[in-house]
Amino acid sequence: MAEQNNPVLIIGAGPAGLTASYELAKRGVSSIVLEKDSVVGGIARTAQYKGYRFDIGGHRFFTKVERVKQMWQEILDEDFLKRPRLSHIYYKKKFFQYPIKPMDVLRKLGFWESALAGVSYSRAKIFPRRQEESFEDYIVNHFGLRLYNTFFKSYTEKVWGLPCTQIKAEWAAQRIKGLSLTSLIKTAFLGNRGNEIKSLIEQFHYPRFGPGMMWEKVREKIEASGLARVIFNTQPVKINHENGQVRSVVIRRNDGQEEEIVVSALISSMPLTELFPLFNPALSECARSAASILHYRDFLTIALIVNRPHLFDDNWIYIHEPNVEVGRIQNYKNWSPEMLADQSKSCLGLEYFCFKSDPLWTRPDAELLAQGAAEVEAIGLANKADIEDGTVIRMEKTYPVYDDAYEAAMPVIRQELAGFKNFYTVGRNGMHRYNNQDHAMYTAMLAVENLLDNAGHDLWSVNVERVYHEEQKVSR
Repeated sequence: MAEQNNPVLIIGAGPAGLTASYELAKRGVSSIVLEKDSVVGGIARTAQYKGYRFDIGGHRFFTKVERVKQMWQEILDEDFLKRPRLSHIYYKKKFFQYPIKPMDVLRKLGFWESALAGVSYSRAKIFPRRQEESFEDYIVNHFGLRLYNTFFKSYTEKVWGLPCTQIKAEWAAQRIKGLSLTSLIKTAFLGNRGNEIKSLIEQFHYPRFGPGMMWEKVREKIEASGLARVIFNTQPVKINHENGQVRSVVIRRNDGQEEEIVVSALISSMPLTELFPLFNPALSECARSAASILHYRDFLTIALIVNRPHLFDDNWIYIHEPNVEVGRIQNYKNWSPEMLADQSKSCLGLEYFCFKSDPLWTRPDAELLAQGAAEVEAIGLANKADIEDGTVIRMEKTYPVYDDAYEAAMPVIRQELAGFKNFYTVGRNGMHRYNNQDHAMYTAMLAVENLLDNAGHDLWSVNVERVYHEEQKVSR
C-alpha cells in the first residue's frame, strides 16, 4: 500500500462507494469520493419533481447480512419505516397475486390451463434439461415450460431486451435462488418462515423519504467526521500504477480542471467498460478487450401524478402483458406516504427497460408521458383524465447484462484485477454483477477489511449461488 497518510480514493457515491467511505471513517482513515453526477446514491438515489419523490426501481431494504442491517439502522433510526409488501403480476388482463396463491392461479388461469401447467411441471421434474446454461433452462427445470411461458418469459425479455435463451442461468440463480414451484406452494400455505426466500418477504424496511435519504445521511456523517469529502461532477481520467500498486489518480471536473491525487488505495464502483481504459501504463490488451465487450441495460421511469388519493394497494405490479411496453409499475404512496407532496394525489412510476440505442430512450418526454398515461389506462390502473402532471427520469447502465460476452469476459477481468494489491472493484457496476443494495454494501465492507487488515476476503463470492447465501446470517 502507498503512504498511509494519503487518502483512499473511491470512485462512485452510490451504496458501495459511500459504504466504503463510511467504514474507512470509522477506522480513522481518510477518503475522497468522486461522483460524476450532482447527487449521491447512484440508482439508489431519490429523484424529485415539484415536491414528489421517486425511487429509481423500487429499493426494498431487507437483508440477512447483519452488518448491513446495523448500518441501515444506525444511519436512519426513526426514519427507517417498516412497510407491508403487496405485489401482483398483470398478465392477459388479469392480476395474479405474487407470491402466487394456488387457488388464485386456479381461478384466474382456469382448471384446464392449471392442470396443463401441473403436467408440464411434472414432466420437467422427470425429464429435466441436463445443462442449465440459459435463463430458460433454469426456469423450465424449476417451474415447467408452461409456467415459464406464462409468468417468466415476456417480463424477462422486457427487462433484458434479449431472448431468454441468450441470458445466462447464472442470473436466475443469483436473483431467484431457492424459488421453485414447490417453494411457492409451500410458502402460500405455510408462509415464508424465517424469510428463507428473499423475493417472497412479506414486509421490508424503507426510508421515510426514499432510498436516497440513506445515502444523503451517510454523506453528511462522513463529511462531518472530517475524514472524508464527496466531490461532485468529477470523474477519473487517468489511474497511474506500478508494481501492482495504484499510486495516483488524475481527476477532471466538469469545468475541465484537472488534479492529480496521490492515493494510498483505490476502490471503484464505476462500470468496468469505463474503468479499464484509464490505467497508465495500460492494462493488458486482453483485459481491455474483455471489459469493452460487456453490455448494460438502461432504464427510464415515467413518473405520473394522478389526481386520485388511492389507486390500488400494491407497492408494485409486474407487467407481463406483451401488448404494453411498461415492465413494472411502482405506487410510491404505498412505499412511504411522505414521498408525495400532496396526500390527495397518487404518484406512479412506470419502469421501461431499454438500450440507449433504442428509439424509446431518445423519445421526447412529452411523448413518453402520453405513452405512460395511455398504458396505465389500458391496464386499468388509472384514467388518463386524472393524470395531471409527470416527469421522465433516465438512468444509464442500470443492469449489467449476463450474456455470452459476460461469460467470456469476466474470468479475464478478474485475473487482471487480482494483480493489484491496493485496488478493489465493488458494487453492481464495479463488479458487473446484478447485486442488490445490501450485496453492494457488503462488498465494500469486505474491501475495506482487505485493505486495512489484509483479510483476504473473496469479494466475488458475495451473492454467488452455492457460495454466498442470502439465508445465512453473516456477522463480523
